[in-house]
Amino acid sequence: MLQFITHKTDSISYLQSAELVLKGGCKWVQLRMKEASTEEIKETAAKMQKLCKLYKATFIIDDHVVIAREIGADGVHLGKNDLPVSEARKIVGNSFIIGGTANTFEDIENLTEAGADYIGLGPFRFTETKKNLSPILGIDGYRSIMEKCRKKGITIPIVAIGGITAHDISSIMETGINGIALSGTILRSPSPVKETANILNIIKYNQI
Repeated sequence: MLQFITHKTDSISYLQSAELVLKGGCKWVQLRMKEASTEEIKETAAKMQKLCKLYKATFIIDDHVVIAREIGADGVHLGKNDLPVSEARKIVGNSFIIGGTANTFEDIENLTEAGADYIGLGPFRFTETKKNLSPILGIDGYRSIMEKCRKKGITIPIVAIGGITAHDISSIMETGINGIALSGTILRSPSPVKETANILNIIKYNQI
């Protein structure tokens, strides 16, 4: 599974970033606009949702539970300082996908108990696309956490996130991680469409 977290550059808008990865075959897009106003997010989200429907992709909105419910997104992703999963579930109901951010095994246990549908575990390494980073995990951190999950019988999908490049994917997925979340890595490449397709192939190969 490849999850794309929207990002903008000097030449690429949030909406364009989503369109590029969708053209490359990505089937999961999360809209993250941390510095934007509610109106800006709502306007972009409505357009991005149409785009995701066109490409039959899952559309998730970061943080903004009410906006996700209003426009009928597929789900919402909640950071460690956002609304608790249990509270969000009361607002959006059981049909919505709810993801949560984790940095430790204890975070994963708590999110699983709270009813999250998937977990973004990170950061793998330092990334400039996110402020207030939790401690860096690296390969050893993922290996340790995934081993604890196996021992406890925790099977919730866990996606690695944070400064990951195409070269990291094979070793990360060997730890038992279920998917990869990317942002800047794809947009910084000469051809984001081709890079998306390339990354999807790497993930598919490592899932066999």
